[in-house]
Amino acid sequence: MKVYCAPRDSWDAPKKADLNVLLFDVPDKHSDGSIGHSLLQTINRMQLVPAQRAWDLLSIALGIVAADHGCLRKTSPDGWTRHIELSVAVSDPKFWSQQAHALESALCFLTGDIWEVFFTEGGISPKPPKHAKLRDETVACLLSGGMDSLVGAIDLVAQKELPLLVSQVSKGDKANQTYFARQICGDGHHLQLNHYVRTLGESETSQRARSFVFLAYGVLAATALKNYKVSGKTTLIVPENGFISLNVPLTPMRLGSLSTRTTHPAFIARVQSLLVATGLDVKLLNPYQFKTKGQMLAECNDQKLLKKLAGSTMSCGRSARINTHCGRCVPCLIRRAAFHRWNGADPTDYKYKDLSRRGSDYRAFDDVRAAAMAVEYVRRKGIERWTASSLNSAQLGDVSKYRDVAKRGLEELAAFLAAAKVK
Repeated sequence: MKVYCAPRDSWDAPKKADLNVLLFDVPDKHSDGSIGHSLLQTINRMQLVPAQRAWDLLSIALGIVAADHGCLRKTSPDGWTRHIELSVAVSDPKFWSQQAHALESALCFLTGDIWEVFFTEGGISPKPPKHAKLRDETVACLLSGGMDSLVGAIDLVAQKELPLLVSQVSKGDKANQTYFARQICGDGHHLQLNHYVRTLGESETSQRARSFVFLAYGVLAATALKNYKVSGKTTLIVPENGFISLNVPLTPMRLGSLSTRTTHPAFIARVQSLLVATGLDVKLLNPYQFKTKGQMLAECNDQKLLKKLAGSTMSCGRSARINTHCGRCVPCLIRRAAFHRWNGADPTDYKYKDLSRRGSDYRAFDDVRAAAMAVEYVRRKGIERWTASSLNSAQLGDVSKYRDVAKRGLEELAAFLAAAKVK
């Protein structure tokens, strides 16, 4: 499927592709959709002055999300893998064309699709806001509304850093993101962005590319910090526990559609290489790559604040549909296991508290069963066999630390399942 994305000022030939999407705008009769109509105003309101190539990276990321949203997997020959030809308007298409292969490699790993990315003239080059100022924050940090990013932000402040917290808004989490940011950093240190993607017709629900635009938001914010303007480099914290980051398929049947790679270290490494090649010297750092979720809670540097806020975080993979925690999806199970390790008291209101087969609210048992199968598989076959599909030494080098955090994460999950009497 061919997808074309450009701002209105450089819009070229209506119906140029199968899907024609306006960047930083609302849809009109000549387009098939739009994305990011409020982003420029929000960034300007925060008085940020990002690097030009960070603007280009954001345009590319928005194009990727629009393509991911508008290209249906069910129409592909195997019902999953899509062939997407994406053209995006940037300020320097010749330069970005040299980075196309690295970008395509990262996207292929992230979404499981075949990507071809092309660049055209006409990308945005926003003028600095009238009252622009260099940001005094010492580091940028992603804040999703989940528990891991909450711990990441709390730890940074406890370590005497001042983070600029960057959020990607999705259904149901905007208020929590705002509340967490204010509780951790006070007012004025939170950039909250929503890409508002719209495309005609049915939309794809798998949405594997969202993490790329979240990183692009973080990079954009990081290049607006004073320390980046002065030294030419800074850090973007991407807080995620190592167990969920690796996201080892619980069973062989859960490869592909059930195994996301949102913060997999191989994906982060690919994006880091792309940033280096583009001259955007923003270090992507996950301080928790080798910690489990339970460890993150137990070792958080401000236990009082964490206990106040942790129950309000969102972890559920089905929350957009049910507006609460289901209690039985893989992220919910890992959350419950982390609370079990931390202090045993979990204040979360789960839709399905009972995990047993006999429970009166027994539904959607697949993830619970898969988790129990993974625990039993590792008991019989060992951790090396279980992690083989996700830990590639050619990509990661020495995999021993990754294997160890996978083992400890599964042990955390096993302890919770045992306490819940799941067999």
